[in-house]
Amino acid sequence: MADKIAVVGAGSWGTTLANLLAKKGHDVTLWGHEPELVREMRETRENSVYLPGITLSPNLAFTNSFEEVYAGCRMVLCVVPSQLVRTVMGKSVPLIPRDSIVVSASKGIEVDTLATVSEIYQEILPPEQYARFSAISGPSFAREVAQEMPTAVAAASESEETACQVQEAFTTNYFRVYRNSDVTGVELGGAVKNVIAIAAGISDGLGFGYNTRAALITRGLAEIARLGIAMGAQPATFAGLAGMGDLVLTCTGDLSRNRTVGVQLGQGRTLSEILGEMRMVAEGVKTTESTYNLSKKLGVDMPITHKMYEILYEDKPARDAVIELMTRDLKAEGI
Repeated sequence: MADKIAVVGAGSWGTTLANLLAKKGHDVTLWGHEPELVREMRETRENSVYLPGITLSPNLAFTNSFEEVYAGCRMVLCVVPSQLVRTVMGKSVPLIPRDSIVVSASKGIEVDTLATVSEIYQEILPPEQYARFSAISGPSFAREVAQEMPTAVAAASESEETACQVQEAFTTNYFRVYRNSDVTGVELGGAVKNVIAIAAGISDGLGFGYNTRAALITRGLAEIARLGIAMGAQPATFAGLAGMGDLVLTCTGDLSRNRTVGVQLGQGRTLSEILGEMRMVAEGVKTTESTYNLSKKLGVDMPITHKMYEILYEDKPARDAVIELMTRDLKAEGI
C-alpha cells in the first residue's frame, strides 16, 4: 500500500531518497528550504544544484511549506545536515501527525551539545513517537543510488515493527534495506566515518599509498568502535553496513565530499578556501570537532580523530600529524 511520505531536505541525498520512494509508488512530497530550487524542481523535474542530470519522478511533489509537506503524512524522512536537525525539526514537530514514523538520514554529532541525531529527536519528539524513530545509514553515494546502482543500507530502530515498516517502504530491486536494532551504533558509524574519510583524503593528497589508507581505515574503525561501545552500542554493528561498509566507501570513493576536502588539505589548500567553494556540506568538518570533544568527555582514546582536530582547528601541518601518529607509544592491536 502506498503511503504519504514527507521528505525534508532537498540536498543530493534527500532528493535521491524522495525520488526512489516516488518511483516505488508512494505519495511523496519533498520539502526544500530554497524557494527557487523548489520552483526549478517542480518545473524542470531536475535538481540541477545538488543532483544534476537525474530526471525526477513525475509522481514527486515539491514544496517549501512545512504545513504542506506534513499534511496527512504517515512517514517523515529528515535529510537535513546534522547541525540543522534541532532547528528544522523543532519547528516541524507540532505539524507532524502523531502516528507518523520519523526516519533520520542525517549523519553527524551536534557540536553544541555533543548529542547524536537520535538523542536530538529523543528530546524534541513526544515519547510515543520517539518509540517509533528509525535511523537509516550505510554505504550509499546519492548519485549511484539515483542511477539505480545496487546499494545496501541498514535501518535501525528499537522497535522491530518500525524497522520492518521502514525496510518495506524503502526496499527496491536496487536498494536493499537490512534491519538493525542498534540505533546508537548505526548513527555513530555514519557520523564518525566522515572524520576518518577526511584523514584518508589527506593521506592521498600527501601522496601516500594504499598501505597508509588501509591503516587509516582499520585503525579508524577501531576508534569508532571504542566510542560506540562507550556509548552502549553493539560491537557487531561496526563490522556491518553502517560501520565498515560506510567507512570503506567514504574513505575510498571519489564521490565522497569528506575525502575530497582531505585531498585538498593534503595538497596544501586551507580549510576556509575549500569550504568557501563548496555548495554541499562536508559533515566531517563539524563532526571532527564534536567527536573530539565527545571523546574527551567520555575518556575514549581516538588518536586519529584528535590529530584531525588539530589539523582542521589548530592548523597543525598534516605531515607532522602523520609522524606523531606513527611514533606513538607501541601497543597491542585491538579496539
